[in-house]
Amino acid sequence: MKLFSTLKRPFLVLIPVLAIIGPGIISGSVDNDAGGIATYSLAGAHFGYSLLWIVFLTTFALAVTQEIGARMGIVTGKGLASLVRERFGIRWTAFIMVVLFIANIGVIAAEFAGIGASLEIFHIPRYVSVPFAAVAIYFFVSKGNFKSLERLFLLLSSFYIVYIVSAVLAKPDWGKALSSLVIPTFHLQKDYLLTVIAVIGTTITPWGQFFIQDYVVDKKLSVDDLRIERGDVFFGSFLTNVISFFIIVACAATIYVSGKSILTAADAAVALSPLAGHFATILFAFGLFNAAIFGAALVPVATSYVITEAFGFESGLNFAFREAPEFYILFGVSLGIGALLVILPFVPLLAVLFLTQALNAILLLPVFVFLYILANDKKILGSYSNHKITNGVVLLTFFLIAIVSLIYFISLFVFPT
Repeated sequence: MKLFSTLKRPFLVLIPVLAIIGPGIISGSVDNDAGGIATYSLAGAHFGYSLLWIVFLTTFALAVTQEIGARMGIVTGKGLASLVRERFGIRWTAFIMVVLFIANIGVIAAEFAGIGASLEIFHIPRYVSVPFAAVAIYFFVSKGNFKSLERLFLLLSSFYIVYIVSAVLAKPDWGKALSSLVIPTFHLQKDYLLTVIAVIGTTITPWGQFFIQDYVVDKKLSVDDLRIERGDVFFGSFLTNVISFFIIVACAATIYVSGKSILTAADAAVALSPLAGHFATILFAFGLFNAAIFGAALVPVATSYVITEAFGFESGLNFAFREAPEFYILFGVSLGIGALLVILPFVPLLAVLFLTQALNAILLLPVFVFLYILANDKKILGSYSNHKITNGVVLLTFFLIAIVSLIYFISLFVFPT
């Protein structure tokens, strides 16, 4: 009996932990969506290991900003949109919702670009695959099967292991890769600067800040759960950027060293050739499609949820259409616009995947302003308001994005390509 009790006790301790974890890991995993795979692949293929220092810095920035969102959600029991409305009023709420909607439409377009690009590898045209995916996602999610999709995505996320194996088999220069993590290199080259912005924007997203806070509110976590949820957020941030690291290394060790460029999604599949050989293209298409289909379902749902919450409408998949028409209409409109932006045959899918991530970073700036003010408001958070180190990370991230973006725009007129 004593032995059974001893063995049973650790399991019982794990039960509340397993009930709490999830938001941080899922929020982090979704950062490696279609836009993320494309952006990290381009970074490694075009610039080798030289952008790994951005991955290192954004690991801390992602962990800190996601922790702020989780903490505010747990302490206040309210989403970020609700706090913005209560603290700043309806006009500023409308402004930040417009910013979020523009950013999220870009992300949704990137996800559909990922769907189109992955299936074009098998000669399925985008004007067939994208509309079909949009309609299927709407009905699948609206009929209450989103949880099934979430579980399937988390299961299939094991795909990212292939990048780790491929990177190892490609025998990269590990010394250079590890040194590039902590020794920044910076070039006043337009493509390089744009890639820096895109890497930041695909890792830390405007929608991710709203998503993590709403997620912990929906789980009804209390301040007693904060310590465990912090671990969940930190682990999720670390895990997502470990994957980012290996995607860049795999592409640097295969595509960059060969002197080739990525012009289409099929070109990026070369990074998986050390593991999969002739099947690399099929494996890459599967991974890109999996990441894109989940992002194309999750981001429109999150968009609709946050905006309807911000203006006091009923929101959530637990309501029928007649109970929350604004929620479902906005969900459908977000899907429709995102799909339409990439359905035209002359739209370059890889460019959409990449450029939308840069747009994410720029639109993150106003979100950070509201996040910073709210997280330091003792009337809202009391003793759970930000510490100096947390504020320092947020401010450094804000100014890094702002300065690099400014230099990029100047470079369009001053510096050579």
